[in-house]
Amino acid sequence: MRAMPGQDHHEGMSKLVLIPLFDGFQSLDVTGPLEVFAGAARYSGRDAYEVVTASIGGAVVRGSSGLRITPDIDLCSAPKPHTLIVPGGYGTLDGQPELVEWLREHAMRAERVVSVCSGVFLLAEAGLLSGRRVTTHWFACDLLARQHPDIEVDPEPIFVRDGKISTSAGVTSGIDLALALVEEDLGRECALTIARHLVMYLRRPGNQTQFSAPLKLQAAVREPLREVQQWIIEHPAAKLSVEALAERANLSPRQFTRAFTAETGMTPGRYVDRVRLETARRLLEDTNAGISRVARDCGYGTPETMRRAFIRALGVSPAEYRRRF
Repeated sequence: MRAMPGQDHHEGMSKLVLIPLFDGFQSLDVTGPLEVFAGAARYSGRDAYEVVTASIGGAVVRGSSGLRITPDIDLCSAPKPHTLIVPGGYGTLDGQPELVEWLREHAMRAERVVSVCSGVFLLAEAGLLSGRRVTTHWFACDLLARQHPDIEVDPEPIFVRDGKISTSAGVTSGIDLALALVEEDLGRECALTIARHLVMYLRRPGNQTQFSAPLKLQAAVREPLREVQQWIIEHPAAKLSVEALAERANLSPRQFTRAFTAETGMTPGRYVDRVRLETARRLLEDTNAGISRVARDCGYGTPETMRRAFIRALGVSPAEYRRRF
């Protein structure tokens, strides 16, 4: 007879992975990590994990895409999990008060608490993140920081681990975080095997930048500043000092820096860095151009300068980035 979820979860036996569901959940936030842990249980040759879904009252839930799921159990009778994964989705905008109350009372009993994308808002509402460093989808970082000023919100990495609580960015980053947890439990070879079966090139490190972050920058209100933004994007190898850019905008360097930062949310230098990195990343992915050529075309000048920029932002060298991605 199959054990009830959570039954006989002792040391050396399967770890219970509990995923609470609610109306409006993002399906990839659930199925991505679920496939990682279920795959690890299969490919490791032992029952390393038991993945269980739950909802308040055990009710059928409907995801934001229309997908309906019948959970395994009623969340209110769920046993203590080893790993608790809270997905995101538009349903988090409704507050989910019953789920938040359950999280407030039970979440920290788990060995690991994980959120994917906007699931972090539910952990925050439950009061579990005060004083912690977290991340979420870049689009929601500002909102999270405004609503919860006691939390350190980092919009850059794809996932952040702070003690027993781990938070991840947009939907697919939940897979990267789940793979990192599998590697912690079962070793790198198992995690790489799962990544290959999911047709992923590799598990991305948590400090890798959310690639959409440079693209979220708002366009400047004033036309001369918008034109400068476009010039930077079209001419990453040009001279892009503050003085040169200010001259294009017919402003003094001081006026230009103040206005550009106010209207785009980023200093000119930071904006140039982001554009050059994004351009180099695309060239490495989409062309066979040599590293030296990419460095020149993106304004880095030398391969060593580009290498330092990649290490700082992505945690890998340009050559390694091209090999992996």
